[in-house]
Amino acid sequence: MTEQTRNGRARGGATGRRRKPPAKRRRRVGIAVSGAAAVLVLAGSGLGYVLLKLDGNIQGVDINARLGTDRPKNVDDGSLDVLVLGSDSRSGDNRAYGKDEGGARSDTAMVLHVYEGHKKASVVSIPRDTLVDRPACTDDRGTETPGQSRAMFNTAYEVGGPACAVKTVEAMSGIRMDHYIEVDFTGFKKLIDTLGGVEITTTRAIEDPKSHLDLEPGTHTLDGEQSLGLVRTRKGVGDGSDLGRIQLQQAFMKAFIDQLKGVGAGTNPKKLLDLADAATKAITPDSELDSVQELMGFAQGLTGLSAQNVRMVTLPVRYDPLNPNRVVPVEAKAEQVWKALKADRPIPAAATEGNATGQAEGVVK
Repeated sequence: MTEQTRNGRARGGATGRRRKPPAKRRRRVGIAVSGAAAVLVLAGSGLGYVLLKLDGNIQGVDINARLGTDRPKNVDDGSLDVLVLGSDSRSGDNRAYGKDEGGARSDTAMVLHVYEGHKKASVVSIPRDTLVDRPACTDDRGTETPGQSRAMFNTAYEVGGPACAVKTVEAMSGIRMDHYIEVDFTGFKKLIDTLGGVEITTTRAIEDPKSHLDLEPGTHTLDGEQSLGLVRTRKGVGDGSDLGRIQLQQAFMKAFIDQLKGVGAGTNPKKLLDLADAATKAITPDSELDSVQELMGFAQGLTGLSAQNVRMVTLPVRYDPLNPNRVVPVEAKAEQVWKALKADRPIPAAATEGNATGQAEGVVK
């Protein structure tokens, strides 16, 4: 048995799964992916004949093969760590959201830690403007990029694709990622529209022409276009930084999870199939989740989670004294966060107090 095979069995990883060549890079924005996968559990009930069709929607990326064995130890403690990543590419169908300026960067990054027993979870958002020590990476064409100090976090995806993003997060945290998932702009919109929208309440007006968003204070059922605008707006809330946008993303993610919880066995079978079709077209998982059967197993392991049992925090950061448009980790507090997750313990409250926030807390409920 190889070390890679042994590692695959730790912490709920797949065993004996086939390895596919890396898929062509697709463009993503990662929001509430575990919830999106959960619709497969519902759609799979009594609809086994559609599995082949849904399997054809899924393209995986082989993170394990790309990174090899030079990774943090895979601890078998019953917990689960997933990097949920998005991209700010403007190519293809995503051109409506801005100019295509070339390579994609990770627009959204969240580390989802599911505690032993899978009844509670923590989500750590990593601001894309965080300055980090990016390790050396090799992209899917074999091009090597040397490591760099004070590199923006989102450049990891740009220079080395998903594997480099995972490698950078593992270097920052000391935690091995069990899985990796992306969701694209147009797939995200379609999933929300198929769900019937997501209800949120705004405490103040949010207006941002760049993200196609214009909301008055009050309760709204956002369609796919509006939802995408909400999770992408920066200038419409707080101090206009990525930190404010993260607070909106976290609030939306909780609302999305609650909305999905309302999709039950009595739901119209066609809607369940449409949701499963939209979800599998929207996501690009790692190669251990690149089939409907594997995704359903993953989603079933998360059905015990509710929005009330998911704690969402932002990596402790402060504004960079050399460049106020960038942030840097507050090292002692960031270490508290990663040590807690590595030990499968709750994140201490002291780690999340007194950090830069973006001043958008409470805008969305």
